[in-house]
Amino acid sequence: LCGENQGGASMIKLYHAPWSRSVRIVWLLEELGLPYELISAPIAPPAPKPFAQNTPFGKVPAIEDQGTAMSESGAILEYVLERYGNGRLVPRRDSALWAPFLQWVHFADSTAFAGLGNIAWHTQFKQDAEKVPEAISDYRVWAEAALDLLESVLVGRDFILGAEFSGADIMLGYTLLVAKSFGVLSSAAHPEADAYLDRLTA
Repeated sequence: LCGENQGGASMIKLYHAPWSRSVRIVWLLEELGLPYELISAPIAPPAPKPFAQNTPFGKVPAIEDQGTAMSESGAILEYVLERYGNGRLVPRRDSALWAPFLQWVHFADSTAFAGLGNIAWHTQFKQDAEKVPEAISDYRVWAEAALDLLESVLVGRDFILGAEFSGADIMLGYTLLVAKSFGVLSSAAHPEADAYLDRLTA
């Protein structure tokens, strides 16, 4: 059982596996000080097939909250911020930052994570990366292209929306941690993104 109950929030059940996208939701709940029950749902490679975990929807992250079950880290983040955030970690909907916030939340797990997810699938779960070297090379190119875009946007900014930390940074932070672990993100090739990750992990 983790977090502190603020604002009368219910005890959210979070299905979690180390190094999975559920890291984002642990991070979010801790930032908000919300109470949650962490339910271990480890991924044991080689995975027999996708969606094979013992969780709602067969994957992590997943949450259960007052009769609601849902998956997808970006959707969970938006749900938690809307229901329990009390305006924290998200711009006002009438702010000029609202649209960029949504863009970067979804960029983090779609555009930026697509190549990384495929690398993870072949290297960690199917464990057949040596059989598909050209595909792995392509996935790295995809991931690096996403980092190139992020690099250009981060110039002169502490966080993705500017001076203030938000839920979009949580989404991007996990993506960059994975990129770093695969050797896709480096200070030489992407100094702005690498320094940004240092700020987030601090």
